[in-house]
Amino acid sequence: MINTGKLAGRTLFITGASRGIGKEIALKAARDGANIVVAAKTAEPHPKLPGTIYSAAEEIEKAGGKAYPCVVDVRDEQQVRSAVEAAVSKFGGIDIVINNASAISLTNTPNTDMKRYDLMHNINTRGTFLVSKECLPYLKKSNHAHILNISPPLSMKSKWFGPHVAYTMAKYGMSMCVLGMAEEFRDQGIAVNALWPRTAIHTAAIEMLTGPDSAQWSRKPEIMADAAYTILSREPRQFSGQFFVDDEVLESVGVTDLTNYACIRENADKLMVDFFVEEKGAPVEDAAPAGGASAAPAAGGSGKIPQLFQKIESLLSPEIVSKTQAVFQFNISGAEQGTWFLDLKNGSGSCGSGTPPAAPDATLTMNSNNFFDMFSGKLKAAPAYMTGKLKISGDFQKALKLEKLMKALKSKL
Repeated sequence: MINTGKLAGRTLFITGASRGIGKEIALKAARDGANIVVAAKTAEPHPKLPGTIYSAAEEIEKAGGKAYPCVVDVRDEQQVRSAVEAAVSKFGGIDIVINNASAISLTNTPNTDMKRYDLMHNINTRGTFLVSKECLPYLKKSNHAHILNISPPLSMKSKWFGPHVAYTMAKYGMSMCVLGMAEEFRDQGIAVNALWPRTAIHTAAIEMLTGPDSAQWSRKPEIMADAAYTILSREPRQFSGQFFVDDEVLESVGVTDLTNYACIRENADKLMVDFFVEEKGAPVEDAAPAGGASAAPAAGGSGKIPQLFQKIESLLSPEIVSKTQAVFQFNISGAEQGTWFLDLKNGSGSCGSGTPPAAPDATLTMNSNNFFDMFSGKLKAAPAYMTGKLKISGDFQKALKLEKLMKALKSKL
């Protein structure tokens, strides 16, 4: 995506801009000669996450923009207000707001403590509302006013809520700000829109969630930066209240080959679909309900699932147990409905029908077809979870360890 210079001299206030998608959007705008307010918490290097507001500011300056690093916790009203005032004092105004700062916890209701619940809602929903509110007086004075929230399309499908209702509510809160503010500010010429990725984007956050192999099935954050640049280059009065998806935005301006955005070019057609969106061109598929009429062979010995577990049992070893250290329970619906377990924490390991003898670290729920695809390598655990084909409760990280186990056993099954 070639820069056109349309954001030259514009001032962008970007939350969470010290790394990831926020920083990539900042760098893209900087190549036009834009002014960037790097509004983020990280002033000192984080032990696990790269980048600070100062290192990001240095990159922005090298890219051709002007940077103003501000220590901002979007939960703190006074910090946000002070940062906005300082930005206006330095650059003379604010033209564009990017609400990118976000917190995530992919936990179900029993495993979401209220401290984590409050963190997500205070950063995602409240932070977005607060930053937009404080920037509003200056956006009204701009002739190119945009608010862009990095948040998903609104959908009332239960599969987006069931596995992690607290997180979904917090992200949808950002999208509800789009819906409401677009209408509220329409007559004032302020465009308010949302942008969300079709696939997983390789950032430090996704790597912490799904492990170091996440690059294998992710796109680079540059695709979100190019899509955001396309949206922000448009005249704000021409559209507002839209929920954009990155690949659709790029296709609208003639960019149809997205291969170069894949972290691993060879995997460009095997990418993990992100939360809240469907795989492009694929029919909507919901997990089969438990206890359906087609539930035939349960925990017997004649179906494919019993045969699979018998094979797995013959391959278990103390080495696999020591590497995995987790107990899994599988709640299977569909043609071979039943409950199965895989104990890779105790002794030499064990598996079979029914609930595990020890409390499961992770419970995986899916239909039998997806179960077979997952163990045969046709369906990866993380993409299955992201698209709603797999539901996970308990320890998310341990559930994803199953991916490595299946990969190791695939040739032997």
